[in-house]
Amino acid sequence: MSEASVTSDTTGQTQDAVEAHSGAHAVAAAQAHGVDVQFTLSGAHVFPMYDGAVKADPPMRLLDVRHEQTAVFAAEAVGKLTRVPGLAVLTAGPGITNGVSPITQARFSGAPLVVIGGRAPDNRWGTGSLQELDHVPLVASVTKHAATVHDAAEVATEVDRAFTLARSSHRGPVFLDVPMDTFFGSSSVVRPDAQPTRGADPDPDALTEVAELLARAERPVLVVGSDVWADGAEEAALRLVEGAGLPAVTNGMGRGIVPGGHPLLVTKARSQALGTSDLVVVVGTPLDFRLSYGSFGGKDGAPAAKVVHLADAADQVSRHADLAASAHGDLTAVLDGIHEALTQQLRTPDWSSWVTSLQDTVAQANERDRALLSAEADPVHPARIYGELLPRLADDAVVIGDGGDFVSFAGKFVEPKRPGGWLDPGPFGCLGAGLGAAIGARVSRPSSQVCLLLGDGAAGMSLMDVDTLVRHDLPVVMVMGNNAAWALEKGPMQMLYGYDVIADLAPRTRYDQVVTALGGAGEMVTDPEQIGPALDRAFDAGVPYLVNVITDVDATYPRNTFGI
Repeated sequence: MSEASVTSDTTGQTQDAVEAHSGAHAVAAAQAHGVDVQFTLSGAHVFPMYDGAVKADPPMRLLDVRHEQTAVFAAEAVGKLTRVPGLAVLTAGPGITNGVSPITQARFSGAPLVVIGGRAPDNRWGTGSLQELDHVPLVASVTKHAATVHDAAEVATEVDRAFTLARSSHRGPVFLDVPMDTFFGSSSVVRPDAQPTRGADPDPDALTEVAELLARAERPVLVVGSDVWADGAEEAALRLVEGAGLPAVTNGMGRGIVPGGHPLLVTKARSQALGTSDLVVVVGTPLDFRLSYGSFGGKDGAPAAKVVHLADAADQVSRHADLAASAHGDLTAVLDGIHEALTQQLRTPDWSSWVTSLQDTVAQANERDRALLSAEADPVHPARIYGELLPRLADDAVVIGDGGDFVSFAGKFVEPKRPGGWLDPGPFGCLGAGLGAAIGARVSRPSSQVCLLLGDGAAGMSLMDVDTLVRHDLPVVMVMGNNAAWALEKGPMQMLYGYDVIADLAPRTRYDQVVTALGGAGEMVTDPEQIGPALDRAFDAGVPYLVNVITDVDATYPRNTFGI
């Protein structure tokens, strides 16, 4: 790498142009945005990205996996946890098509992610060279931006633009591919500096309108979603909740923003809160199937609730729900602005009786939960696993859900103590994300517990990447609820048809032995009394460890929606 001509940047300062191949320019642009790891599976089309990582100053960590989907899931998890876009580098053709599902998950989840792909060379295009495929049309509909960079002199600028787009509201994945001859080609360019991004300023009148609705409400509730964390607004959300005495329900990466056990956290009274509220304020999450499509109230004779939607960007505000008000922009400014406007209202609302009613329901739910969490049933009730796990989780643990029915119980019982400690597939519902998320979490939070909750069905989609955990010395505790079924499908089929087909898996499969064969450790548990000791061994092991708990297939999660 050599320096060439001197050029002035937009601030008037001089910068040296750098002569290098395109991979080195791409790595430098990513590092300027704070990226320090590249997730990949070896492929010749992207060799310059590896050379650029090895020779960068400082070098960029290369973390290779066993399936490209894992690389993208890992990068997505890094983006979610650190709020710096994760970087996945995929070789051409099947490398990129293998990454389409996790790219789509990032789009649905609003996760900042950049995927850089290899591409057959331009000078051979149309002649049938290896893995010649136009990737952009395949990913354009599930990314914020997708493009091919044909000019080596534009690679640094386009990669910088990709990271800026990925981390700007509303966050999401950006895809670039680079033809092989362009990737290996050199150019002399001034590398751009990363510029900070911030959401738009919200409309003050819209914030005042929301505050007025709150001041008039008798039974309000705040729903805190993933974008509150992604936008760095977790402190503003807690200020509003505590300052106004506003009861809150959390979902997705909103979990932990109002800490588990907080008196205003009423997630365990969710049905009552959303069903009998007269005003539901939803911030940082779409009004989709998880939130009754924005239709609240009507429970126990209550009238329909008014609905307010707060989002980080205008295009995220619901277009299908009947909204009483909405606002968008930087979510810290939105939430603090509403809080300030509420203090200026002539009427000071008193929600104490409403909050007390919800707290009573939470207490009743906790009492019911205690019986499940300590269940002595044989086969093991899935809830008993959480009864043993919860007291062993540290406040800074990262908990990852990858499964259907078993992970649904996690949503009921796990209430993180801190924000930024929960990962799940989000509304896309993509199984097989767990191993990648665990890799990304361990890289992002090297000193924290990382606990992956696995259904046995989901495990079959990615368990081979335990090899990645082992090779890169990434200890993770994996806890499996093994009911030998696709339980999320088995129950509904029986309800609809009176029978089920293709919903069963092999019973008592020794997935723990798979982990052991790959260099980790594990054990199978059938006695509820042995779950706790097995978890202790797992957390003490210092290696990837699977606790494979055989559970009762008939002990299914009671659900109110099938996502339709």
